[in-house]
Amino acid sequence: MYSLTVADHVMVAHSFKGEEFGPAQRVHGATFVVEAEFRAEKLDRLNLLIDIAAARVELRKILDGFDYNNLDDMGIFAGQNTSTEFLCSYIHGELVRAIRDGRFGEGARAVQSIKVLLRESPLAWAAYEAAL
Repeated sequence: MYSLTVADHVMVAHSFKGEEFGPAQRVHGATFVVEAEFRAEKLDRLNLLIDIAAARVELRKILDGFDYNNLDDMGIFAGQNTSTEFLCSYIHGELVRAIRDGRFGEGARAVQSIKVLLRESPLAWAAYEAAL
């Protein structure tokens, strides 16, 4: 299995609903390093898994949709606890949509799975991985 990973970062504010979250129920900030790993069994005719530049551009477009925002105020996240795990899943879904819409080019049609990992700190991170 081949894999290719691109990374970026995003800065957000948000709060969580539920007493389990203690002080995180108040609005607080988070900076996430975001990694998107694409996997495929074979390479395209140019010996690429996916175009790195296209992957970086599409990941950045997704992140620009909520970077430097309070997620609590965004309709796309209404009623959600925007946990690290939840954001991994959201970004994954948007990357899958971009591949299916052809925004990565035809070579990306061979991508079988994507793993999205968000690092909150050097000591804590979460990931979501699923097949396309």
